[in-house]
Amino acid sequence: MSRKKSREFAFRLVFEKFFHEPDADLEFADEDFVIADEDKPFVNELIGGVNEHYDEILSIIKDNIVGYTLDRVYKIDLAILVLAVFELKFYPNSTKEVVINEAVELSKKYSTEKSFSFINGVLSKVVN
Repeated sequence: MSRKKSREFAFRLVFEKFFHEPDADLEFADEDFVIADEDKPFVNELIGGVNEHYDEILSIIKDNIVGYTLDRVYKIDLAILVLAVFELKFYPNSTKEVVINEAVELSKKYSTEKSFSFINGVLSKVVN
């Protein structure tokens, strides 16, 4: 599996977490989306980091969305933003351009046709 697939897996876990108890340990169950053993440490770092910095991440997102409140942002878009903001602000091993590009690609795959521009705009503000 690649880092791209690992990010997609982590995004799915973040999204799933929105619908469960805050401290629930989740394992994404999809037999078509199997994560390789060598990729588990990266996914665990992403999920662990999101959990550790969750409130800070939400604050950063809130400060960088214009005309919206967090509760108006689609949950899929919010999950993508949460994961990307973690990597941009708290995970120094990631390249900013790659993180933004992969977040945009996730939005094109999972969200509305206009979401990618929203996500790109928010993440551009976060970086600057």
